This record gives sequence, C-alpha cells and structure tokens, in this order.
Amino acid sequence: MKPILVLATILFFCAALFFSARAAGQTSSQSDEGAHVLALDNSWNRALETNDTKALDLLLAETFVSIDIDGSMQTKHQFLASLKAPGYQAPAQAVTEKSKADIYGDSAVVYGVYRTRSAEKGKSVTRRERFLDTWVKIDRAWRCVASVAVLIPGE
Repeated sequence: MKPILVLATILFFCAALFFSARAAGQTSSQSDEGAHVLALDNSWNRALETNDTKALDLLLAETFVSIDIDGSMQTKHQFLASLKAPGYQAPAQAVTEKSKADIYGDSAVVYGVYRTRSAEKGKSVTRRERFLDTWVKIDRAWRCVASVAVLIPGE
C-alpha cells in the first residue's frame, strides 16, 4: 500500500507542477499581449504629435469609431480627415500618464489618463482626459475599433 501512496503523491505533485506551469505561461502570454497593445496605444500619441495619418490608418480598424469629450462621434475616415483639415494643429505633446491593458482572447481594453499640451490662441493649454480604447486582433494584427474620451476638469 505504501508504494501506491508514494506513486499517488508523485503523480499529484507532477500534475500540480504541470498545471501551474501552464497557468504561468498563459499569464506571461497575456502579459506580453498587453504590453504589445499598450505600445500600440502609445504609438497613437506619437502619430498625433507628428500628424502621421498613415501610422494612424494602420492602427485603426476600418470600422473604428471615436467619441470625443464633447460627445461628438467620428468614423475612422472622419477622424483622419479632421487631422488633415487646414485649421488642425497637432498637439505639442501627447502623453499617456497611466494606462492598463486587459486582454480577453483576441480583444483588449486599454484605459487610463491621457494628457495633451497644445497652443490655443497663442497660449499653452494642457488638457487631461480619461480614455477607454478597445482593440481587436484582426487578421493577426491589433487594431483599435473604438475610443472614448472624457475630459478631466482642471485641478
């Protein structure tokens, strides 16, 4: 009876090691995907600062929709066109102060605080927004499908 008990104990520990290693691998994979999506979300800032509509075109899904702080809504094509409009001024600085990505299979939700500094009527204006971006893996590439921003009142 003792050899069976020893064998059962060994099998139990082997199974426990197998499942914990597998769970750790899934966490690592999710962590890697989250870091990748956060990097893409941050590259959006660089594209805005340099008014790089080609980069934004690659980051945004064809079905992308944006809801801005004033409640207005834009499709991908409207959003990109607004960046090409004659009166548009790119922000001097666009920074994500803090953000987090939660991965759900082939979908991700990124949320955090976004700060811009730009010139309006000759004055430097800083604006902070709370944002939520939804990313989906389409044809093995992450694309942002929706973005919502809410103004954080001056502090």
